[in-house]
Amino acid sequence: MAEDKTASEGKEKMEERKIESQKTEIKPESTKAEAPKIEKAEPKKEEKKVAKKEEAIAKGNNLHVSMKQCMYICRFIKGKTIDQSIRELEGVLKLKTIIPFSGEIPHRKGKIMSGRYPINASKLFIPLLKTLRGNVLANQMDLDKTRIFFASSSFASRPSKRGGGRFKRANIILKAKEAIK
Repeated sequence: MAEDKTASEGKEKMEERKIESQKTEIKPESTKAEAPKIEKAEPKKEEKKVAKKEEAIAKGNNLHVSMKQCMYICRFIKGKTIDQSIRELEGVLKLKTIIPFSGEIPHRKGKIMSGRYPINASKLFIPLLKTLRGNVLANQMDLDKTRIFFASSSFASRPSKRGGGRFKRANIILKAKEAIK
């Protein structure tokens, strides 16, 4: 019997503790006061603003093309829109458009002094220009207002041929940004 009394007393004490803890937890005034604090404490989720980039870049490294031809094509496409440059280089592939060259090169018909049709170099420039166009669209720039403002070619590392010669290699960098008008 003594065991039953101690067990029942223990149960009663636990029930009293539960009731007391419930009383302390449920305070109508305190919950009203805490609710606004919780709302204020939570940080408001702001919309992330995507930073609009100023320019788009396309690079061609170690391309098998003459540095001289790249230099003249870069000069030819500089200041033009990307789509216009692609159209004109496709005209070079069809032998309709001439790239102006300087030096001892034969004259051509039209308003141009001398020029050539660098077909292999044009074949490598067209994918680069398409990459540049994709980068312009990814940067959320207006394609119609975008112009190529920087076109540069430089010598790449040239591997040796058999017999002591060198292969032709060039690096090309194209940059475009929106023209302000």
